[in-house]
Amino acid sequence: MGENLERLNENLAKVEELSKRLVAALSAHANANTDAGLSGPSQDLYMKAGLAYLNEWMTNPAKLMEHQVQFWGKTLHHYLEVQNHLAEGQILTPPEDPTPDDKRFSNPLWRTHPYFNFVKQQYLLSAEAIQQAVDDIDGLDPRDKHRVSFFANQMIDLFSPTNYLATNPDALQRAVETDGASLVQGLENLVRDVESRKGELLPTLADPDAFKVGDNIATTEGAVVFRNEMLELIQYAPRTETVHETPLVIFPPWINKFYILDLKEQNSLINWLVGQGITLFVVSWKNPDASYADTGIEDYIEKGYLAAIEAAKDICGTKSVNAVGYCIAGTTLAMTLALLKKRRDTSVTSATFFTALTDFSNHGEFTPFLDNDFIDAIERQVSVDGVLDSHYMSKTFSFLRANDLIYGPAVRSYMMGEAPPAFDLLYWNGDSTNLPAKMAVEYLRGLCQDNKFAAGGIDLFGETVQVGDVDVPLCAVACETDHIAAWVDSFRGIAQMGAKDKTFILSESGHIAGIVNPPSKQKYGHYTGPKVTGAPEDWRNKAKYTSGSWWPRWYDWLASRSGDQVPARIPGGEAGKTLAPAPGTYVLERPTL
Repeated sequence: MGENLERLNENLAKVEELSKRLVAALSAHANANTDAGLSGPSQDLYMKAGLAYLNEWMTNPAKLMEHQVQFWGKTLHHYLEVQNHLAEGQILTPPEDPTPDDKRFSNPLWRTHPYFNFVKQQYLLSAEAIQQAVDDIDGLDPRDKHRVSFFANQMIDLFSPTNYLATNPDALQRAVETDGASLVQGLENLVRDVESRKGELLPTLADPDAFKVGDNIATTEGAVVFRNEMLELIQYAPRTETVHETPLVIFPPWINKFYILDLKEQNSLINWLVGQGITLFVVSWKNPDASYADTGIEDYIEKGYLAAIEAAKDICGTKSVNAVGYCIAGTTLAMTLALLKKRRDTSVTSATFFTALTDFSNHGEFTPFLDNDFIDAIERQVSVDGVLDSHYMSKTFSFLRANDLIYGPAVRSYMMGEAPPAFDLLYWNGDSTNLPAKMAVEYLRGLCQDNKFAAGGIDLFGETVQVGDVDVPLCAVACETDHIAAWVDSFRGIAQMGAKDKTFILSESGHIAGIVNPPSKQKYGHYTGPKVTGAPEDWRNKAKYTSGSWWPRWYDWLASRSGDQVPARIPGGEAGKTLAPAPGTYVLERPTL
């Protein structure tokens, strides 16, 4: 007993020291030059919601009173049930629990312990009442209603009892079992995260020491064969005696780093493509700092896409390449192809789009962040910093799945004292990049808000280009549960392209797992269907399901557009001139302001 008490006192002393560090780290954020508009919606949205709710009270008070009475009735009924159990001597058992399964409440004590069960049921009743109140507001524009619902659900998730020590049985049990050591370790984890992010709080999702780029991830053999201020171009070493004549250039998104396609050998699309006899080039984008403030979409096209295509053609001695664009890089690949069409340049034989949007008429889950209040704040902030800080992008994506990417990891790390897992995908997710100020604003204003590429055209290099100008043979891969680039929105843009030769593949799963889906896993299937026209739902109803990865189907499509077999090419071509071994140097750079 004495030993336990001594250990507890030691832990309490550590808590005091860590608390001082935490206060210092948080004060750094309080003094940071961060635009307040990045922290939440404008007062205008609150005003609209408040006026709409007030109007409901004035015009239809009976409906709102009915909601209130229902809420009061449910909460009071549950309270009385608990009181009756206590009066009957059933102190150790809660009343019947009709609430649905929820992984946040997986500990059996949430159902069997009277205190925790009462807290859980009251929370879920309150959450239901808030959601119903928002859903039943009639006087709001649909877009504003979407935003109010999103932010209301953020508050609901924040106040889950699992997020607080006094109402989390897992954390309390761990604290007792460890004599408070779990709380000390959790506080150390919290202080580490806050200090490393300059006072901002975003849980570390993966063990930062478990992976090393080029050592145990991004290990496919190759070399940097071209470099400029925008990119390093990696050519991968062949593993077959002959290869297809037409090389393939992959453009990954510059929001994250390219090695999502080369995490481990068994799930590496890069490694798999090389094994199929493809001469493969992959772009590794520069991680910009404030000196890139005036770098815009035209720079990405000219010094990125066009430069990489020309370098691949020169090295391979071909007149054209095949190209792949993933996510935002697919959007920009489409604009590049439209520009090449205007210039009568046939440097691209075929194009493949991974989860790419070209028609932004529906913002989907990003709607809450694409109104002027947030975009105005971003524009003000990047005018000061020169870049859109990678932390803001990470936080935005995380809040789209707050329970999985913020609160769940925070509970495990800060209250349970657990170390983040050694998970390669989450490690990559945390290895994010800055965005140049000009490019970020052009993308958010011109494409996301104004939808210029699909609606009227966007001006590039003195030409007005639009989605219908894309006329090369194309294959598009979208993912069924993608919350970043919804497949129906991807389909809508592809359907508007001018190509006569179109193939659309719908993969099961989401934005990453649906793409990084190697045949060896036999995990997610895919759909292929008729012509890419009409409503996406009609296409889906007629599509044929095939179990397993879409990679082999895509390779067959690609191979038929990649020419005859030629002797395998070493990185750098006949001269063998290389600048650095893969994965290069740009991928190792961390974002700085």
